[in-house]
Amino acid sequence: MKIYPFKIPKPKKKNLIIQVDEGSSFYDKLHQHEEIQISLIIQGKGKLIIADSIHPFTNGDIFIIGSQCPHLFQNTNKSLSKVAMISIFFTKNSFGKQFFLIPEMKEIRSFFEQSDKGFSPISKISSINKLILSLPKANPFDRFLTFFKLLKKLRKCKTKTLTHFVYPKEISNNEGNRMQLVYTFVLDNFQNEISLEHIAHLAYMTPNSFCRFFKQRTNKTFFQFLIELRVEHACQLLNSPKGKSISEISFASGFKSISNFNRKFKSIKGVTPSNYILSLNSNS
Repeated sequence: MKIYPFKIPKPKKKNLIIQVDEGSSFYDKLHQHEEIQISLIIQGKGKLIIADSIHPFTNGDIFIIGSQCPHLFQNTNKSLSKVAMISIFFTKNSFGKQFFLIPEMKEIRSFFEQSDKGFSPISKISSINKLILSLPKANPFDRFLTFFKLLKKLRKCKTKTLTHFVYPKEISNNEGNRMQLVYTFVLDNFQNEISLEHIAHLAYMTPNSFCRFFKQRTNKTFFQFLIELRVEHACQLLNSPKGKSISEISFASGFKSISNFNRKFKSIKGVTPSNYILSLNSNS
């Protein structure tokens, strides 16, 4: 299944699409599609950017991404590591417009409301993983049955919401190309100083127009997004066994002063970097 920026065409004669991605990197261009996406990270570490939010991912993580919700997966150490992910793509109408309205589907119907904002399960992880792992080699009928077992399990597990900003419509190709240019540049350069003038020029817009454009499509300012990306990168470094100091991690994440880093980190994560490390150690 070929993926285009902001659109995934549906293969003919397939209502339920199972895709296995393996290689040196995931598809890291910002895109959206009509299908709801359920993805299991088999191997890989990095960041998921979804709508207005940034989340780390690692082996065994599961993400449910709602219809038309812009997102991308960026794995770290692309040249040094291999990645693998199983994804399931489907829509509310994959089996007919009335299928999920029949009485027998009442138990899982609310899954679709829950999926709008995207979520990640935080309970029943092992049993959910087992169901997803069985799908690629299953025959069509067993896939069908397993899929509904999966929806039921996801409906009943405890979850973490991925984003609170729901996109009401499909983003145009022009808008998508601009957002893709911005996201690609920021992901490659967030450790460096980025001016509003430069990023606006990259999107072929004036600074004021770009600020409005970005806020309307992410529900936050560009610099809010940039700071959150830097803090999330810092979290990954703080959780790394390489043993860098907090000061080194601060500068490696794009902050020019340790005091600003501590302040921004606490405002986003609710704890200081040093207390964040203590919480990691207590949970290990």
